[in-house]
Amino acid sequence: MQPLKEISVQFIKGVGPSKKKLFEKLGVETIEDLLYFFPRRYEDRTQMTPLSEVKPGDTLTVTGKVMARGARQSWYTRKHVYEMAVDDGRGRLFVVWFNQPYLDKYFSVGTPVVLYGRVELYKDRLQMVSPEYEIIDKEDDLNLNMGRIVPVYPLTKGFSQRTMRKVIYRCLENYLPELPDVLPVWVRNKYRLPNIRRSLAQIHFPETMAFQESAHRRVSFEEFFLFQISVIKRRMSIAGQQGFAHRIGLDFVSQFAGMFPFPLTGAQQRVIREIAGDMQRDYPMMRLLHGDVGSGKTVVALFGCLAAVANGAQAALMAPTEILARQHYQSILTFLSGGPFADVPVELVVSGLSKKSKEEVCRRIRAGESKIVVGTHALLSEDISFKKLTYVVIDEQHKFGVQQRALLSSKGASPDVLVMTATPIPRTLSLTLFGDLDVSVLDEMPKNRGRVITEVFLSENAPEVYRAVREKVLQGEQAYIVYPIVEESENLNLKAAQTMFERFQKHDFNGIQVGLVHGQMKRAQSDEVISRFKNNELRILVATSVLEVGIDVPNASIMVIEHAECFGLAQLHQLRGRVGRGRKNGCCYLIADPSTDDGRARLEAIRSSTDGFKIAEQDLLIRGPGQYFGRHQHGLNELKFANPATQIDILELARKEAQEMTHRDPDLADPRHIPLRDAVKERYPTYLSHIQAG
Repeated sequence: MQPLKEISVQFIKGVGPSKKKLFEKLGVETIEDLLYFFPRRYEDRTQMTPLSEVKPGDTLTVTGKVMARGARQSWYTRKHVYEMAVDDGRGRLFVVWFNQPYLDKYFSVGTPVVLYGRVELYKDRLQMVSPEYEIIDKEDDLNLNMGRIVPVYPLTKGFSQRTMRKVIYRCLENYLPELPDVLPVWVRNKYRLPNIRRSLAQIHFPETMAFQESAHRRVSFEEFFLFQISVIKRRMSIAGQQGFAHRIGLDFVSQFAGMFPFPLTGAQQRVIREIAGDMQRDYPMMRLLHGDVGSGKTVVALFGCLAAVANGAQAALMAPTEILARQHYQSILTFLSGGPFADVPVELVVSGLSKKSKEEVCRRIRAGESKIVVGTHALLSEDISFKKLTYVVIDEQHKFGVQQRALLSSKGASPDVLVMTATPIPRTLSLTLFGDLDVSVLDEMPKNRGRVITEVFLSENAPEVYRAVREKVLQGEQAYIVYPIVEESENLNLKAAQTMFERFQKHDFNGIQVGLVHGQMKRAQSDEVISRFKNNELRILVATSVLEVGIDVPNASIMVIEHAECFGLAQLHQLRGRVGRGRKNGCCYLIADPSTDDGRARLEAIRSSTDGFKIAEQDLLIRGPGQYFGRHQHGLNELKFANPATQIDILELARKEAQEMTHRDPDLADPRHIPLRDAVKERYPTYLSHIQAG
């Protein structure tokens, strides 16, 4: 039979070409994709909670019939409000949605519905705001939607949960018996893991939650196991390469430390020693450096750059955005000026250079005249070639794909590589997930930094926040006000940067210099605005999340983030990190109306802590690894179900087993391991290109 990874979903009964396009929006193209398209949660519809027993604060699933429904306009916000009363014969619950007038087409009096959401007490009545809903069809021929534990899937417009369940049920029925199990039988027996076919059946339509948990454990183990094999094999391949052994003396280290107008933190000194040790070996360094916003990663990265230059070689630093690349470039020039390394030539490579300028830049790099080269993806251009590249820094490495990182390294002969991230990763996870990298942590902030106080406000209190900002700005401080979108949209009930910028100029901040910057502006225009803000010519900067990295203005002490519930926890922490960078204390005002438990959890996490590592742990728990680590992050987007934050015990078992297997059979050449080897190679082709086909 044709492999399931090659059969299109359109051949499942009830799909066809039109629904095939909807599946593609969900990242599902083949039968195998659909088998691994897991529910995001479950509802136990075997015994529903009667409406007479629900209490404020409960998040639960209830069912009943629509007794009344209607629409009105909120007198205060002018929002469209759709309301419904649901009754189950024992109690009544009110339901409210904002700005969703189309709901009137779905509900009529007498319609049986299932609702999932948080119950609140509002004006002496129990209500759910914007719950998930499902209309119950009496003709549920497969019994997939009631009287059982029901899966709830991620959807796109045009799909209902009922349709998704029916399609997946048919897929399981017709194709699951053909799915091969790549996990060796002896591994499954050792850890008492069910086979893959039973596991997937119990993940989609569990008989009990205990069976679902067992299946969850089995699929998680397999995902961790495959990933750990790829990581271990990657490490083995790096250790076998011939690198450049840099000579780094104690005089050079003390000379470097003395070039700054501030003392290096103990953490910076420790990490510099670790990097120096790596760079002196004759095989390539592969080190991950992660530290919180403002912990001094650029200083540490510069040490390696100058060590390479002192050894007659070149260094490259690649950043994901032009703003961040220019920030690094300016910081390095500032650090070098007037010190013992003032004559080191530093080059900036970004897109948009004139043909003549680019040719001259390429010539200087090729000739080895440019010693430290800072740039964006433009560094990956075929035109850029180095004379002797021995040290590479990749900043915000989760923004780059594996192939992009490998391409920059390939411009040298197995150079030392330092990858950096300002997204702190809990140390136990770093050591386990990044087995092909040595891990360094900057867990100490420079002294004499201001503290940042974070407060949360509802959107109806935004005018109060604007008044507080105006008062502080008139006292000489500067402020950022950040929005999730540039322009208003009919589909999104959100304030937009452009609209609010215009309003602020005329009303709330009339008489105060206000600027606007966003990702749709031309570079020269945004550079000019940011430069004016840095020079204190602008007192308030209205922006989108383009501010997340790369802007450093010590006098800016106020950060306002509107619709904060639309931002991820890591984004909120990064944005907050733009203030409190000087000696002044900072304040961060979050304006939000969270409607989900996750949204409330994110806001509470960011309000209650400024410790990036604690926030990272919360973020990982809330979002899971796929979104937390980023789409291209080290292959971790392949963890469709496993969560290293909550399953560290399974991860460590899988790593131990992977180590033992690769020790016994380094090339996975044993006939029993060939399906496993093929699965690892398919999922991580860039990492395992060195494994022979066998």
